[in-house]
Amino acid sequence: MIRVKTPAVFFCAVIAATLTAFAQSPTPDPALYGAYPTNYKMIVVGWLNQRLADPLSAQIEWKSEPQPADLGRKGEHLYGYVVNFTVNARNRFGAYTGKQSHGVLIRNGQVVKGVGFGY
Repeated sequence: MIRVKTPAVFFCAVIAATLTAFAQSPTPDPALYGAYPTNYKMIVVGWLNQRLADPLSAQIEWKSEPQPADLGRKGEHLYGYVVNFTVNARNRFGAYTGKQSHGVLIRNGQVVKGVGFGY
């Protein structure tokens, strides 16, 4: 029996939601999704700086451009643009954690939800 970790399943669901939202709405409504985040790398790096134990050690690999998505649950909508990336950074013990897949939902220039962070 193969054991699948919850973050991996959730991350796959985010990718599926992103693809579904993009297929349904090739030109997203700015009233729902917010403005397209052209400076998404700066937004994500600033957000990570507040959350990583050693943000200066972060090695980020961008996996996608911002894609429109709805990450709401149970009938609630949470619109924005999903950006997927991997990050390898030092933990509190000074050791690198290895590349870990993450994603964020950006709306109106702010990260409104982090995906794959275990909290």
